[in-house]
Amino acid sequence: MHNMKILISNDDGYLAPGILALVDALSPIAEIIVVAPDSNRSGTSNALTLDRPLSVYRAANGFYFVNGTPSDCVHIALTSIMADRPDLIVSGINQGQNMGDDTLYSGTVAAATEGYLFGVPAIAFSQLEKGWAYLDDAARIARDMIERGFPSLDLPYLLNVNIPNLPYSKIKGIHTARLGKRHTSEPVIKMQDPHGRDIYWIGPPGAVKDAGDGTDFYVTSRDYVSVTPLQVDLTNAKQMAQLKADLV
Repeated sequence: MHNMKILISNDDGYLAPGILALVDALSPIAEIIVVAPDSNRSGTSNALTLDRPLSVYRAANGFYFVNGTPSDCVHIALTSIMADRPDLIVSGINQGQNMGDDTLYSGTVAAATEGYLFGVPAIAFSQLEKGWAYLDDAARIARDMIERGFPSLDLPYLLNVNIPNLPYSKIKGIHTARLGKRHTSEPVIKMQDPHGRDIYWIGPPGAVKDAGDGTDFYVTSRDYVSVTPLQVDLTNAKQMAQLKADLV
């Protein structure tokens, strides 16, 4: 385990408490390299920056930071910065949950997904609530999971983990979970800038629609850590046959 190489990224920025906690927790068990955005890039999903060049900088603590998205960071790390492929990519710990439909928009999950697309196992870690309460406890859970490993999973795997903001001793365990669902997002918030022009803020996510037994919302509400294996294939297999019939 001490020879393990882990690439750490996030979407809250390279100075975020969540990434610092992960580094502290994982450094005793692995060789760590950090490549993360220069600032908060939440909600960027899997975007790659193609309309301008990107710059990579090195902080005093050795972290690399990039003026781009989480996907940019992992992409650059794997194709330019790192001489050898890491054994694992870890993203987070995010300030706030990434469950249900939110997963599609998450920059935290996107950083892990970019590694997965390169054939590297990847895990995204998030806390349920903002504010970083019990962050060291969440980092301890992340380390526990990584040390345990997932030998039954085919490689590469992509896991989305959500951790309640609780003391380590209050976490009841770890459960697998499917993604829940939310209602449609709230409308945009319309305002005016100082020049009287209309501006718009994206509204908050919709309320939870499906938090039934077995969902990530259900599992975490009962003080368990939720783990959801993700995949990238968006093909609607059911509609494939229906569409084929329409095209005859």
